[in-house]
Amino acid sequence: MISQDSIEALRGSLDIVDVVGNYIELKKAGANFKANCPFHGEKTPSFVVSPSKQIYHCFGCGVGGDSIKFVMELEKLNYPEAIEKLASTYNFALEYTKGQGDYSELKRVLEATQKWYTKNLDLNSHAKGYLQQRGISQSSIEEFEVGFVGNSQSVMNFFNSQMLPLPKAMEAGIIATGESGRPYARLVDRITFPIYSSNGNLIGFGGRTISNHPAKYINSPQTKLFNKSRVLYGYHRAKKHVYDKKEIIITEGYLDVIAFHQAGFKQTVATLGTALTSEHLPLLKKGEPKVILAYDGDKAGIEAAYKASQMLGSSFDGGVVLFGNGADPADMITSGRSAEVAKMLRTPKPFIAFVIEQMISKHDLSNALDKQRAFEEVKSYLASLSPIIKDSYTPIAASILGVSATLFGSQTKERFAQPTTQNHSKQNDVVELGIIKTLLEKPSMVDELIDFLTPTLFKNHYALLQLLMQEELNHPTLIGLSIDESIPILSSQELQKSLIAMQIRICENEIRQINRDTTIDYKTKSFKIRKLRSDIIPRLKRGELVVYKG
Repeated sequence: MISQDSIEALRGSLDIVDVVGNYIELKKAGANFKANCPFHGEKTPSFVVSPSKQIYHCFGCGVGGDSIKFVMELEKLNYPEAIEKLASTYNFALEYTKGQGDYSELKRVLEATQKWYTKNLDLNSHAKGYLQQRGISQSSIEEFEVGFVGNSQSVMNFFNSQMLPLPKAMEAGIIATGESGRPYARLVDRITFPIYSSNGNLIGFGGRTISNHPAKYINSPQTKLFNKSRVLYGYHRAKKHVYDKKEIIITEGYLDVIAFHQAGFKQTVATLGTALTSEHLPLLKKGEPKVILAYDGDKAGIEAAYKASQMLGSSFDGGVVLFGNGADPADMITSGRSAEVAKMLRTPKPFIAFVIEQMISKHDLSNALDKQRAFEEVKSYLASLSPIIKDSYTPIAASILGVSATLFGSQTKERFAQPTTQNHSKQNDVVELGIIKTLLEKPSMVDELIDFLTPTLFKNHYALLQLLMQEELNHPTLIGLSIDESIPILSSQELQKSLIAMQIRICENEIRQINRDTTIDYKTKSFKIRKLRSDIIPRLKRGELVVYKG
Protein backbone atom coordinates (compact mmCIF):
# COMPACT_ATOMS: atom_id res chain seq x y z
CA MET A 1 0.00 0.00 0.00
CA ILE A 2 1.03 3.59 -0.61
CA SER A 3 1.77 5.32 2.68
CA GLN A 4 -0.55 8.16 3.68
CA ASP A 5 2.40 10.49 4.30
CA SER A 6 3.55 9.84 0.75
CA ILE A 7 0.09 10.62 -0.64
CA GLU A 8 -0.02 13.89 1.28
CA ALA A 9 3.48 14.78 0.07
CA LEU A 10 2.41 14.12 -3.51
CA ARG A 11 -0.78 16.14 -3.04
CA GLY A 12 1.22 19.04 -1.64
CA SER A 13 3.66 19.00 -4.54
CA LEU A 14 1.01 19.10 -7.27
CA ASP A 15 -0.13 22.28 -8.99
CA ILE A 16 -3.75 21.84 -10.01
CA VAL A 17 -3.34 24.30 -12.91
CA ASP A 18 -0.55 22.07 -14.26
CA VAL A 19 -2.57 18.90 -13.77
CA VAL A 20 -5.84 20.10 -15.30
CA GLY A 21 -3.97 22.03 -17.99
CA ASN A 22 -2.52 18.74 -19.23
CA TYR A 23 -6.03 17.70 -20.29
CA ILE A 24 -7.97 20.82 -21.26
CA GLU A 25 -7.21 24.38 -22.28
CA LEU A 26 -7.46 26.80 -19.35
CA LYS A 27 -7.89 30.56 -19.69
CA LYS A 28 -7.02 33.09 -16.99
CA ALA A 29 -10.05 34.69 -15.37
CA GLY A 30 -8.99 37.01 -12.57
CA ALA A 31 -7.32 34.99 -9.82
CA ASN A 32 -8.68 31.73 -11.24
CA PHE A 33 -8.74 29.80 -14.52
CA LYS A 34 -11.83 28.85 -16.54
CA ALA A 35 -12.66 26.30 -19.23
CA ASN A 36 -15.52 24.40 -20.76
CA CYS A 37 -16.26 21.52 -18.42
CA PRO A 38 -14.79 18.20 -19.63
CA PHE A 39 -17.48 16.26 -17.74
CA HIS A 40 -20.56 17.66 -19.46
CA GLY A 41 -21.45 19.55 -22.64
CA GLU A 42 -21.58 23.31 -22.40
CA LYS A 43 -20.99 26.35 -24.62
CA THR A 44 -20.24 28.89 -21.88
CA PRO A 45 -17.28 28.05 -19.57
CA SER A 46 -18.45 27.24 -16.05
CA PHE A 47 -15.54 25.02 -15.00
CA VAL A 48 -13.30 26.96 -12.58
CA VAL A 49 -9.82 26.03 -11.30
CA SER A 50 -8.54 27.84 -8.21
CA PRO A 51 -4.72 27.94 -7.86
CA SER A 52 -4.94 29.39 -4.36
CA LYS A 53 -7.28 26.68 -3.09
CA GLN A 54 -5.91 23.93 -5.36
CA ILE A 55 -9.40 22.74 -6.29
CA TYR A 56 -11.71 22.71 -9.31
CA HIS A 57 -15.47 23.13 -9.46
CA CYS A 58 -18.03 23.19 -12.25
CA PHE A 59 -20.99 25.49 -11.61
CA GLY A 60 -22.87 23.69 -14.37
CA CYS A 61 -22.80 20.02 -13.35
CA GLY A 62 -21.48 20.34 -9.80
CA VAL A 63 -18.32 18.22 -10.06
CA GLY A 64 -15.34 19.27 -8.00
CA GLY A 65 -12.29 18.17 -6.04
CA ASP A 66 -8.50 18.28 -6.08
CA SER A 67 -5.88 17.12 -8.59
CA ILE A 68 -6.19 13.46 -7.65
CA LYS A 69 -9.99 13.52 -7.93
CA PHE A 70 -9.77 15.19 -11.35
CA VAL A 71 -7.49 12.48 -12.75
CA MET A 72 -9.66 9.76 -11.20
CA GLU A 73 -12.81 11.11 -12.82
CA LEU A 74 -11.41 11.98 -16.24
CA GLU A 75 -9.17 8.94 -16.68
CA LYS A 76 -11.67 6.57 -15.01
CA LEU A 77 -9.03 5.34 -12.55
CA ASN A 78 -9.37 4.16 -8.99
CA TYR A 79 -7.67 6.08 -6.18
CA PRO A 80 -4.32 4.20 -6.08
CA GLU A 81 -4.11 4.18 -9.89
CA ALA A 82 -4.63 7.94 -10.07
CA ILE A 83 -1.95 8.53 -7.40
CA GLU A 84 0.56 6.32 -9.22
CA LYS A 85 -0.21 7.98 -12.56
CA LEU A 86 0.37 11.45 -11.10
CA ALA A 87 3.55 10.30 -9.34
CA SER A 88 4.88 8.92 -12.61
CA THR A 89 3.95 12.04 -14.58
CA TYR A 90 5.57 14.41 -12.10
CA ASN A 91 8.67 12.34 -11.32
CA PHE A 92 7.60 11.81 -7.68
CA ALA A 93 8.85 8.79 -5.74
CA LEU A 94 6.02 7.20 -3.75
CA GLU A 95 6.60 5.45 -0.46
CA TYR A 96 4.99 2.11 0.32
CA THR A 97 4.24 0.73 3.73
CA LYS A 98 6.30 -2.39 3.01
CA GLY A 99 9.52 -0.43 2.66
CA GLN A 100 9.59 0.66 -0.98
CA GLY A 101 11.36 3.96 -0.42
CA ASP A 102 11.65 6.67 2.18
CA TYR A 103 11.35 10.04 0.54
CA SER A 104 11.47 11.99 3.79
CA GLU A 105 14.95 10.63 4.62
CA LEU A 106 16.20 11.21 1.10
CA LYS A 107 14.83 14.73 1.20
CA ARG A 108 16.60 15.37 4.53
CA VAL A 109 19.92 14.14 3.15
CA LEU A 110 19.60 16.14 -0.08
CA GLU A 111 18.63 19.35 1.70
CA ALA A 112 21.41 19.05 4.29
CA THR A 113 23.94 18.49 1.52
CA GLN A 114 22.65 21.46 -0.43
CA LYS A 115 22.96 23.81 2.55
CA TRP A 116 26.54 22.62 3.08
CA TYR A 117 27.40 23.17 -0.59
CA THR A 118 26.16 26.78 -0.49
CA LYS A 119 28.22 27.51 2.66
CA ASN A 120 31.31 26.08 0.97
CA LEU A 121 31.05 28.55 -1.91
CA ASP A 122 31.64 31.50 0.43
CA LEU A 123 34.85 29.82 1.59
CA ASN A 124 36.30 29.23 -1.88
CA SER A 125 37.58 32.38 -3.59
CA HIS A 126 38.55 30.50 -6.76
CA ALA A 127 34.99 29.24 -7.32
CA LYS A 128 33.46 32.63 -6.51
CA GLY A 129 35.96 34.32 -8.80
CA TYR A 130 35.00 32.05 -11.67
CA LEU A 131 31.30 32.91 -11.25
CA GLN A 132 32.09 36.62 -11.08
CA GLN A 133 34.23 36.29 -14.21
CA ARG A 134 31.24 34.73 -15.99
CA GLY A 135 29.14 37.72 -14.94
CA ILE A 136 26.95 35.88 -12.44
CA SER A 137 25.73 38.30 -9.77
CA GLN A 138 25.59 37.59 -6.07
CA SER A 139 21.80 37.83 -6.11
CA SER A 140 21.66 35.17 -8.86
CA ILE A 141 24.05 32.95 -6.90
CA GLU A 142 21.70 33.17 -3.95
CA GLU A 143 18.53 32.77 -6.00
CA PHE A 144 19.79 29.63 -7.75
CA GLU A 145 21.51 28.34 -4.58
CA VAL A 146 24.83 27.84 -6.33
CA GLY A 147 27.40 26.05 -4.14
CA PHE A 148 30.78 24.36 -4.13
CA VAL A 149 32.10 20.93 -3.18
CA GLY A 150 35.76 20.21 -2.44
CA ASN A 151 37.54 16.87 -2.27
CA SER A 152 35.88 13.54 -1.56
CA GLN A 153 37.18 13.28 1.99
CA SER A 154 35.55 16.59 2.95
CA VAL A 155 32.20 15.18 1.82
CA MET A 156 32.65 12.02 3.86
CA ASN A 157 33.69 14.10 6.89
CA PHE A 158 30.54 16.19 6.50
CA PHE A 159 28.26 13.13 6.47
CA ASN A 160 30.00 11.68 9.50
CA SER A 161 29.85 14.95 11.45
CA GLN A 162 26.14 15.37 10.71
CA MET A 163 25.41 11.67 11.32
CA LEU A 164 23.63 11.45 7.99
CA PRO A 165 22.95 7.87 6.84
CA LEU A 166 25.38 6.83 4.10
CA PRO A 167 22.91 4.34 2.55
CA LYS A 168 20.51 7.24 1.94
CA ALA A 169 23.32 9.37 0.52
CA MET A 170 24.08 6.53 -1.89
CA GLU A 171 20.40 6.20 -2.74
CA ALA A 172 20.28 9.94 -3.43
CA GLY A 173 23.30 9.68 -5.74
CA ILE A 174 25.57 11.89 -3.63
CA ILE A 175 28.14 9.19 -2.87
CA ALA A 176 29.04 5.86 -4.45
CA THR A 177 31.14 2.81 -3.58
CA GLY A 178 34.44 2.08 -5.33
CA GLU A 179 35.88 -1.30 -6.29
CA SER A 180 37.55 -1.51 -2.90
CA GLY A 181 34.19 -1.11 -1.22
CA ARG A 182 35.06 2.32 0.18
CA PRO A 183 32.53 5.14 -0.31
CA TYR A 184 33.51 8.27 -2.25
CA ALA A 185 31.80 11.49 -3.34
CA ARG A 186 30.49 11.65 -6.90
CA LEU A 187 30.99 15.40 -7.14
CA VAL A 188 34.41 16.81 -6.18
CA ASP A 189 36.11 20.15 -6.86
CA ARG A 190 33.07 21.52 -8.62
CA ILE A 191 30.66 24.40 -8.52
CA THR A 192 27.29 22.83 -7.66
CA PHE A 193 23.79 23.51 -8.92
CA PRO A 194 20.78 22.02 -7.12
CA ILE A 195 18.30 20.35 -9.47
CA TYR A 196 14.59 20.54 -8.68
CA SER A 197 11.60 18.74 -10.10
CA SER A 198 8.97 20.79 -11.94
CA ASN A 199 7.06 21.05 -8.67
CA GLY A 200 9.99 22.34 -6.65
CA ASN A 201 11.32 19.20 -4.95
CA LEU A 202 15.10 18.90 -4.63
CA ILE A 203 16.02 15.71 -6.51
CA GLY A 204 19.72 15.92 -7.40
CA PHE A 205 22.77 18.02 -8.22
CA GLY A 206 24.85 19.13 -11.15
CA GLY A 207 28.49 20.13 -10.92
CA ARG A 208 30.85 22.14 -13.13
CA THR A 209 34.58 21.56 -12.84
CA ILE A 210 36.92 24.43 -12.04
CA SER A 211 40.03 22.22 -12.22
CA ASN A 212 40.13 21.44 -15.97
CA HIS A 213 38.67 17.99 -15.44
CA PRO A 214 37.87 16.39 -18.84
CA ALA A 215 34.24 16.00 -17.79
CA LYS A 216 33.16 19.63 -17.67
CA TYR A 217 29.71 18.85 -16.25
CA ILE A 218 28.51 15.91 -14.14
CA ASN A 219 24.98 15.29 -12.89
CA SER A 220 23.61 13.03 -10.20
CA PRO A 221 23.04 9.49 -11.46
CA GLN A 222 19.54 8.25 -12.09
CA THR A 223 17.76 7.55 -8.82
CA LYS A 224 14.18 6.88 -7.83
CA LEU A 225 13.80 10.67 -7.54
CA PHE A 226 15.96 11.84 -10.43
CA ASN A 227 15.63 11.04 -14.14
CA LYS A 228 17.60 13.57 -16.17
CA SER A 229 15.66 12.71 -19.34
CA ARG A 230 12.48 14.08 -17.77
CA VAL A 231 13.82 17.10 -15.92
CA LEU A 232 14.62 20.58 -17.22
CA TYR A 233 16.96 22.65 -15.06
CA GLY A 234 15.28 25.79 -13.78
CA TYR A 235 11.77 24.77 -14.85
CA HIS A 236 10.31 25.15 -11.36
CA ARG A 237 11.42 28.82 -11.42
CA ALA A 238 10.54 29.39 -15.07
CA LYS A 239 7.11 27.77 -15.31
CA LYS A 240 5.09 30.82 -14.20
CA HIS A 241 6.84 32.93 -16.84
CA VAL A 242 6.41 30.15 -19.44
CA TYR A 243 2.66 30.24 -18.85
CA ASP A 244 2.52 34.05 -18.86
CA LYS A 245 4.68 34.61 -21.95
CA LYS A 246 3.58 31.48 -23.83
CA GLU A 247 7.25 30.86 -24.57
CA ILE A 248 10.02 28.62 -23.26
CA ILE A 249 13.72 29.07 -24.06
CA ILE A 250 15.84 25.93 -23.86
CA THR A 251 19.59 26.35 -23.42
CA GLU A 252 22.48 23.93 -22.99
CA GLY A 253 23.74 24.59 -19.46
CA TYR A 254 23.21 25.81 -15.92
CA LEU A 255 25.11 29.07 -16.38
CA ASP A 256 23.13 29.88 -19.51
CA VAL A 257 19.90 29.56 -17.52
CA ILE A 258 21.18 31.75 -14.70
CA ALA A 259 22.49 34.40 -17.09
CA PHE A 260 19.24 34.44 -19.09
CA HIS A 261 17.15 34.81 -15.91
CA GLN A 262 19.51 37.53 -14.71
CA ALA A 263 18.85 39.45 -17.94
CA GLY A 264 15.07 39.12 -17.62
CA PHE A 265 14.51 36.03 -19.81
CA LYS A 266 12.93 34.17 -16.92
CA GLN A 267 11.22 31.62 -19.17
CA THR A 268 14.57 29.88 -19.69
CA VAL A 269 15.46 26.27 -18.81
CA ALA A 270 18.18 23.78 -19.80
CA THR A 271 18.53 20.11 -20.50
CA LEU A 272 20.78 18.22 -18.09
CA GLY A 273 23.83 17.22 -20.06
CA THR A 274 21.69 15.20 -22.43
CA ALA A 275 19.82 15.88 -25.62
CA LEU A 276 16.17 16.86 -25.55
CA THR A 277 14.20 13.60 -25.38
CA SER A 278 10.63 12.48 -25.97
CA GLU A 279 10.28 12.23 -22.19
CA HIS A 280 10.65 16.02 -21.99
CA LEU A 281 7.70 16.62 -24.32
CA PRO A 282 4.88 16.40 -21.72
CA LEU A 283 6.67 19.12 -19.74
CA LEU A 284 7.10 21.28 -22.85
CA LYS A 285 3.40 20.90 -23.71
CA LYS A 286 2.28 22.57 -20.49
CA GLY A 287 0.80 25.93 -21.33
CA GLU A 288 1.37 25.25 -25.05
CA PRO A 289 4.32 27.64 -25.28
CA LYS A 290 6.41 28.56 -28.28
CA VAL A 291 9.67 26.58 -27.94
CA ILE A 292 12.98 28.27 -28.73
CA LEU A 293 16.23 26.31 -28.77
CA ALA A 294 19.06 28.71 -27.88
CA TYR A 295 22.20 26.67 -28.50
CA ASP A 296 25.89 27.31 -29.16
CA GLY A 297 26.75 27.37 -32.86
CA ASP A 298 29.52 24.77 -32.53
CA LYS A 299 29.29 21.28 -34.00
CA ALA A 300 27.76 19.77 -30.84
CA GLY A 301 25.19 22.56 -30.53
CA ILE A 302 24.13 22.28 -34.17
CA GLU A 303 23.77 18.51 -33.93
CA ALA A 304 21.72 18.80 -30.72
CA ALA A 305 19.48 21.44 -32.33
CA TYR A 306 19.06 19.26 -35.43
CA LYS A 307 17.92 16.21 -33.46
CA ALA A 308 15.61 18.27 -31.25
CA SER A 309 14.09 20.05 -34.28
CA GLN A 310 13.26 16.72 -35.92
CA MET A 311 11.35 15.79 -32.79
CA LEU A 312 9.63 19.15 -32.25
CA GLY A 313 8.93 20.26 -35.82
CA SER A 314 5.55 18.67 -36.44
CA SER A 315 4.05 19.43 -33.00
CA PHE A 316 5.54 22.65 -31.61
CA ASP A 317 5.65 26.25 -32.73
CA GLY A 318 9.05 27.89 -32.38
CA GLY A 319 12.50 27.41 -33.79
CA VAL A 320 16.28 27.49 -33.40
CA VAL A 321 18.68 30.29 -32.50
CA LEU A 322 22.37 29.44 -32.87
CA PHE A 323 25.06 31.61 -31.33
CA GLY A 324 27.88 31.23 -33.85
CA ASN A 325 31.42 32.54 -34.25
CA GLY A 326 32.38 31.50 -30.75
CA ALA A 327 29.59 33.59 -29.19
CA ASP A 328 28.33 32.12 -25.93
CA PRO A 329 24.78 33.24 -25.05
CA ALA A 330 25.58 33.58 -21.35
CA ASP A 331 28.70 35.62 -22.09
CA MET A 332 26.79 37.81 -24.55
CA ILE A 333 24.22 38.61 -21.89
CA THR A 334 26.67 39.26 -19.08
CA SER A 335 28.77 41.48 -21.37
CA GLY A 336 25.81 43.81 -21.93
CA ARG A 337 24.53 42.42 -25.24
CA SER A 338 21.09 41.41 -23.96
CA ALA A 339 19.31 43.50 -26.60
CA GLU A 340 21.19 41.63 -29.33
CA VAL A 341 20.22 38.29 -27.77
CA ALA A 342 16.58 39.41 -27.48
CA LYS A 343 16.55 40.33 -31.18
CA MET A 344 17.91 36.89 -32.11
CA LEU A 345 15.30 35.17 -29.96
CA ARG A 346 12.50 37.06 -31.72
CA THR A 347 13.45 35.60 -35.10
CA PRO A 348 14.29 31.90 -34.64
CA LYS A 349 14.73 29.62 -37.63
CA PRO A 350 11.58 27.43 -37.78
CA PHE A 351 12.29 23.81 -36.77
CA ILE A 352 11.38 22.22 -40.10
CA ALA A 353 13.29 24.78 -42.16
CA PHE A 354 16.31 24.21 -39.91
CA VAL A 355 16.10 20.43 -40.39
CA ILE A 356 15.87 20.81 -44.17
CA GLU A 357 18.85 23.17 -44.27
CA GLN A 358 20.96 20.87 -42.11
CA MET A 359 20.06 17.80 -44.17
CA ILE A 360 21.08 19.53 -47.37
CA SER A 361 24.24 21.08 -45.88
CA LYS A 362 25.71 17.61 -45.44
CA HIS A 363 25.78 17.09 -49.21
CA ASP A 364 27.74 18.54 -52.11
CA LEU A 365 25.09 19.94 -54.43
CA SER A 366 27.63 20.44 -57.21
CA ASN A 367 27.83 16.64 -57.44
CA ALA A 368 24.76 15.24 -59.22
CA LEU A 369 24.74 11.94 -57.30
CA ASP A 370 25.17 13.66 -53.93
CA LYS A 371 22.45 16.14 -54.87
CA GLN A 372 20.17 13.18 -55.63
CA ARG A 373 20.93 11.72 -52.18
CA ALA A 374 20.12 15.07 -50.55
CA PHE A 375 16.86 15.26 -52.50
CA GLU A 376 15.82 11.72 -51.45
CA GLU A 377 16.61 12.44 -47.81
CA VAL A 378 14.62 15.67 -47.75
CA LYS A 379 11.76 14.14 -49.72
CA SER A 380 11.54 11.27 -47.21
CA TYR A 381 11.53 13.75 -44.32
CA LEU A 382 8.79 15.89 -45.89
CA ALA A 383 6.71 12.76 -46.53
CA SER A 384 6.72 12.07 -42.78
CA LEU A 385 4.95 15.39 -42.11
CA SER A 386 1.29 16.24 -42.45
CA PRO A 387 0.17 17.27 -45.96
CA ILE A 388 -0.32 20.90 -44.97
CA ILE A 389 3.10 21.21 -43.38
CA LYS A 390 4.68 19.37 -46.30
CA ASP A 391 3.07 21.80 -48.74
CA SER A 392 4.33 24.77 -46.74
CA TYR A 393 7.97 23.67 -46.70
CA THR A 394 8.32 21.99 -50.11
CA PRO A 395 9.06 25.32 -51.88
CA ILE A 396 11.82 26.05 -49.33
CA ALA A 397 13.43 22.64 -49.87
CA ALA A 398 13.15 22.99 -53.64
CA SER A 399 14.72 26.46 -53.55
CA ILE A 400 17.73 25.35 -51.49
CA LEU A 401 18.28 22.27 -53.64
CA GLY A 402 17.76 24.22 -56.84
CA VAL A 403 15.12 21.82 -58.21
CA SER A 404 11.50 22.08 -59.24
CA ALA A 405 8.93 21.70 -56.46
CA THR A 406 7.00 19.30 -58.70
CA LEU A 407 9.69 16.67 -58.06
CA PHE A 408 8.37 16.35 -54.50
CA GLY A 409 4.88 15.40 -55.69
CA SER A 410 1.68 17.35 -56.28
CA GLN A 411 1.27 20.47 -54.22
CA THR A 412 -1.77 22.34 -53.11
CA LYS A 413 -0.35 25.66 -54.31
CA GLU A 414 0.37 24.26 -57.75
CA ARG A 415 -3.15 22.94 -58.07
CA PHE A 416 -4.44 26.42 -57.31
CA ALA A 417 -2.54 27.80 -60.26
CA GLN A 418 -5.08 26.07 -62.48
CA PRO A 419 -8.71 27.23 -62.73
CA THR A 420 -10.24 25.77 -59.61
CA THR A 421 -13.86 25.95 -60.73
CA GLN A 422 -13.62 23.31 -63.45
CA ASN A 423 -13.77 20.25 -61.23
CA HIS A 424 -15.94 20.27 -58.11
CA SER A 425 -16.86 16.60 -57.98
CA LYS A 426 -15.41 16.12 -54.53
CA GLN A 427 -17.56 17.19 -51.61
CA ASN A 428 -14.60 18.83 -49.84
CA ASP A 429 -13.93 20.98 -52.88
CA VAL A 430 -17.56 22.16 -52.98
CA VAL A 431 -17.56 23.02 -49.26
CA GLU A 432 -14.29 24.94 -49.42
CA LEU A 433 -15.28 26.77 -52.57
CA GLY A 434 -18.70 27.56 -51.11
CA ILE A 435 -17.09 29.22 -48.10
CA ILE A 436 -14.69 31.21 -50.29
CA LYS A 437 -17.50 32.32 -52.62
CA THR A 438 -19.60 33.39 -49.63
CA LEU A 439 -16.72 35.47 -48.26
CA LEU A 440 -16.20 36.89 -51.73
CA GLU A 441 -19.83 38.09 -51.72
CA LYS A 442 -19.74 39.16 -48.04
CA PRO A 443 -16.17 40.49 -47.47
CA SER A 444 -17.04 41.95 -44.05
CA MET A 445 -17.18 38.40 -42.68
CA VAL A 446 -13.48 37.80 -43.39
CA ASP A 447 -12.42 39.88 -40.38
CA GLU A 448 -14.89 38.04 -38.14
CA LEU A 449 -13.58 34.62 -39.16
CA ILE A 450 -9.91 35.39 -39.78
CA ASP A 451 -8.68 33.11 -36.97
CA PHE A 452 -10.47 30.13 -38.51
CA LEU A 453 -9.38 30.64 -42.11
CA THR A 454 -6.25 28.49 -41.89
CA PRO A 455 -4.36 26.19 -44.27
CA THR A 456 -5.20 23.31 -41.94
CA LEU A 457 -8.90 23.66 -42.79
CA PHE A 458 -8.63 24.65 -46.44
CA LYS A 459 -6.74 21.60 -47.57
CA ASN A 460 -7.48 21.98 -51.29
CA HIS A 461 -8.04 25.67 -51.88
CA TYR A 462 -6.05 27.70 -49.37
CA ALA A 463 -4.15 29.56 -52.11
CA LEU A 464 -7.48 30.71 -53.51
CA LEU A 465 -8.54 31.87 -50.06
CA GLN A 466 -5.26 33.80 -49.76
CA LEU A 467 -6.07 35.65 -52.99
CA LEU A 468 -9.36 36.71 -51.41
CA MET A 469 -7.74 37.83 -48.13
CA GLN A 470 -5.12 39.77 -50.10
CA GLU A 471 -8.01 41.47 -51.97
CA GLU A 472 -6.79 40.33 -55.38
CA LEU A 473 -10.40 40.31 -56.54
CA ASN A 474 -9.54 40.61 -60.22
CA HIS A 475 -7.66 37.33 -60.24
CA PRO A 476 -9.17 35.05 -62.94
CA THR A 477 -9.86 32.16 -60.58
CA LEU A 478 -11.80 34.40 -58.17
CA ILE A 479 -13.78 35.87 -61.05
CA GLY A 480 -14.48 32.37 -62.32
CA LEU A 481 -15.66 31.27 -58.88
CA SER A 482 -17.95 34.29 -58.51
CA ILE A 483 -19.90 33.36 -61.66
CA ASP A 484 -19.93 29.58 -61.14
CA GLU A 485 -23.60 28.83 -60.43
CA SER A 486 -22.79 25.30 -59.21
CA ILE A 487 -21.17 26.76 -56.07
CA PRO A 488 -23.77 28.11 -53.59
CA ILE A 489 -23.54 31.21 -51.42
CA LEU A 490 -24.04 30.19 -47.78
CA SER A 491 -26.04 31.84 -45.03
CA SER A 492 -24.16 32.85 -41.86
CA GLN A 493 -25.46 29.74 -40.09
CA GLU A 494 -24.50 27.46 -42.99
CA LEU A 495 -21.06 29.06 -43.12
CA GLN A 496 -20.43 28.37 -39.43
CA LYS A 497 -21.71 24.79 -39.73
CA SER A 498 -19.43 24.17 -42.70
CA LEU A 499 -16.37 25.49 -40.87
CA ILE A 500 -17.19 23.36 -37.82
CA ALA A 501 -17.71 20.24 -39.94
CA MET A 502 -14.36 20.80 -41.64
CA GLN A 503 -12.64 21.30 -38.30
CA ILE A 504 -14.17 18.11 -36.87
CA ARG A 505 -12.98 16.19 -39.93
CA ILE A 506 -9.46 17.59 -39.52
CA CYS A 507 -9.45 16.57 -35.83
CA GLU A 508 -10.64 13.05 -36.60
CA ASN A 509 -7.96 12.69 -39.29
CA GLU A 510 -5.39 14.00 -36.81
CA ILE A 511 -6.36 11.30 -34.31
CA ARG A 512 -5.87 8.62 -36.97
CA GLN A 513 -2.48 10.07 -37.93
CA ILE A 514 -1.35 10.23 -34.31
CA ASN A 515 -2.33 6.58 -33.78
CA ARG A 516 -0.31 5.55 -36.84
CA ASP A 517 2.73 7.68 -36.01
CA THR A 518 5.46 5.39 -34.65
CA THR A 519 7.77 8.32 -33.83
CA ILE A 520 5.55 9.63 -31.01
CA ASP A 521 5.86 8.15 -27.54
CA TYR A 522 2.81 6.74 -25.75
CA LYS A 523 2.40 9.62 -23.28
CA THR A 524 2.50 12.25 -26.03
CA LYS A 525 0.03 10.27 -28.13
CA SER A 526 -2.33 9.96 -25.16
CA PHE A 527 -2.08 13.68 -24.42
CA LYS A 528 -2.78 14.71 -28.03
CA ILE A 529 -5.67 12.29 -28.52
CA ARG A 530 -7.21 13.10 -25.14
CA LYS A 531 -7.13 16.83 -25.88
CA LEU A 532 -8.84 16.28 -29.22
CA ARG A 533 -11.49 13.84 -27.97
CA SER A 534 -12.20 15.41 -24.58
CA ASP A 535 -11.87 19.09 -25.36
CA ILE A 536 -11.69 20.23 -29.01
CA ILE A 537 -14.19 17.90 -30.73
CA PRO A 538 -16.93 18.17 -28.04
CA ARG A 539 -16.75 21.96 -28.22
CA LEU A 540 -17.04 21.86 -31.99
CA LYS A 541 -20.02 19.52 -31.84
CA ARG A 542 -21.72 21.98 -29.47
CA GLY A 543 -21.48 24.60 -32.22
CA GLU A 544 -18.44 26.50 -30.96
CA LEU A 545 -15.86 27.59 -33.52
CA VAL A 546 -12.49 26.42 -32.19
CA VAL A 547 -9.10 26.88 -33.78
CA TYR A 548 -7.16 23.63 -33.60
CA LYS A 549 -3.42 23.93 -34.16
CA GLY A 550 -2.02 20.44 -34.57
